[in-house]
Amino acid sequence: MNYVDLPVSQTRRSFLRGAAMAGAGAAFAGLPFAALRSGTPGGADWPNLEKLARDYVGNGRVANIVGYLGLGDGDPAVVAEGRDTRGGSRLSDENSLYRIYSMTKPITGMAAMMLIGEGLLGLDQPLAEILPKFAHMQVQKQYDGSIGPENLEPAARPITIRHLLTHTAGLGYSIVQKGPIKQAYEEAGLTPGQFSRVPVPGYFRGVPAESLEIFADRLAEQPLVYQPGTQWSYSVALDLMGRVIEVVSGKAFDAFLKERIFEPCGMVSTWFRVPEGEAHRLTTNYAIVGGAALPIDPPAISVFLNEPAFPYGGSGLVSSPRDYDRFLKMLAGYGAIEGTRVMSEEAVRIGTSDLLPDPKAVEGTLVAGFGFGAGGRVGWAGSPRAYGWAGAASTVGFVEMESGLRAGLFTQYMPSDAYPIYTDFADAISRDLAFQKGRS
Repeated sequence: MNYVDLPVSQTRRSFLRGAAMAGAGAAFAGLPFAALRSGTPGGADWPNLEKLARDYVGNGRVANIVGYLGLGDGDPAVVAEGRDTRGGSRLSDENSLYRIYSMTKPITGMAAMMLIGEGLLGLDQPLAEILPKFAHMQVQKQYDGSIGPENLEPAARPITIRHLLTHTAGLGYSIVQKGPIKQAYEEAGLTPGQFSRVPVPGYFRGVPAESLEIFADRLAEQPLVYQPGTQWSYSVALDLMGRVIEVVSGKAFDAFLKERIFEPCGMVSTWFRVPEGEAHRLTTNYAIVGGAALPIDPPAISVFLNEPAFPYGGSGLVSSPRDYDRFLKMLAGYGAIEGTRVMSEEAVRIGTSDLLPDPKAVEGTLVAGFGFGAGGRVGWAGSPRAYGWAGAASTVGFVEMESGLRAGLFTQYMPSDAYPIYTDFADAISRDLAFQKGRS
């Protein structure tokens, strides 16, 4: 097995780009959603999406691609090409397992929206009412500067649940921050997720905190990098939200997701830890270095076969294209899927809307010009009602709430910007939607 040392600057930058979908939103601008309102993707021909998958796999850039489009209550049209692992025997399909990384965030966000819809949690409720250790936060005066008292000032306002959902709490991220605050996060085990059993420089350094409770307690001891409510800054906020959910609900966070989202949505292949009996469906994750794809997390020794230190609400899930489509299908049904009510319509409407405390908070950021909802960006593909997010290992999924279109693309490589996968996916969808409109 060959592993590779990636430059730290490259890995930190690329992880952020993949997770925050920097360019993917622009790529999806202008999709003809209006054409969908009288048709359905299920059962249609998608020649451009099929060509994209064949080309990417055929020229060796990726081992596999699974893409899908669905509309409303209909089954999705699925395009699949390649094998779960290069040289492997299993053909990739909608049941292949992918590390969805930050596509976990919308799931965590909607779990929080359930509690908000049930009156157990408030959108503008101070975090300290649930986790008292966050009552008296300090904030860096100089971003990523010293964490000594000379560079700290009291928070001007409390962190709220809204702030956590929209990455405006002022919390940091070890994959984003530099200098003393980054080192402090790593030493405290405030790591953003799992990557590989074999250490790869630049990714997730440090030993993770032993539990969500310990994670939250240690996070409260760190200074904020921005004043709460003032700036969008990609962060561990959705990981912390996992602790909020378990305190408010009285259930372990992973148990809450299983009971309240996965089981009622029929998501049978979504886990923080892949059962050994399902490892044969797990794809290999690759690092693209100098144009070569090097395996960094093969199924047989995948870190996702381990029990994680705690369930990472920001990046921890492995899922299948089929399962993630069912999550999006539930959202497209405004909380209901195939006759089962999973969450309230109001909670879905609020969670998929722009929840930013101030539109200026995103100026100059990777999501400038867009809104942000419960763990996902609002405003994709030329539609103000589209909601979704992407993952660090080149997965993406979104739902356009007015037309009910669900779309997803799954492959497995890092960094996601090694290839123009998002732009090519958007172009293929646009061409195919126009093709279907012309046939109708």
